[in-house]
Amino acid sequence: MADGMSELRKLLAESRRVVFFTGAGVSTESGIPDFRGPGGLWSKYRPIDFSEFMSSAEARKEYWRRKIETDKVLLTAQPNRGHRAIAKLIETGKASAVITQNIDGLHQASGIPAGKVIELHGNTTYATCLDCGERYELEPIKQAFVADGTLPECAECMGIIKPATIAFGQAMPPGPMHQAQIETVACDLFISVGSSLVVYPAAGFPALAHERGASLVIVNREPTPLDGMARLTVQGEIGSVLGDAVGVN
Repeated sequence: MADGMSELRKLLAESRRVVFFTGAGVSTESGIPDFRGPGGLWSKYRPIDFSEFMSSAEARKEYWRRKIETDKVLLTAQPNRGHRAIAKLIETGKASAVITQNIDGLHQASGIPAGKVIELHGNTTYATCLDCGERYELEPIKQAFVADGTLPECAECMGIIKPATIAFGQAMPPGPMHQAQIETVACDLFISVGSSLVVYPAAGFPALAHERGASLVIVNREPTPLDGMARLTVQGEIGSVLGDAVGVN
């Protein structure tokens, strides 16, 4: 670990443009369960496919029931040391962007400008109309649903409103995917943090960075399928590793 930390500090010092790629392991240290892990949402429920959500009012009601349950944890969590370390590197200009698989908005809550956070799987802190894209805050929607099971409907176009996350079977957002590719190709140091690197197409970005000549660093509690192509792998608690490397408490 000591040798790995020394090498990580050296790579950070020598880099000109760092890009972070973050997964669930960053947010578990803020008390948010990994959806895939023990006790996670997907161990309790079968995921609702996007086609079901669109075709069935009952599926939409179940989606919103689960949303209200998970929000009790997701929307009360606070950024941790790992989030703050990344935010510091963004603030100083050392890092140009955070590409994230997370939906919790904790990178923005840590002080990173929204334009520097590329959300591949969406954001759970608000909802949008699937037809016209109008944004909706969650609290009025949840209050109406809890009161009498009312499903939200867009006031602008009468379209279906859904939490602004990517469901199973839903197309990946082309804008963030394109932006993530641009940042990946432009960086000289790509640091994957807290991701199992098994969910594609998002997990293709670390491999792309390596192919384009960037140094690839993987920080995770467990081995990943891409460890063999990494310049450096560090296994440990995400907050401790990043906090110590950057000098953030």
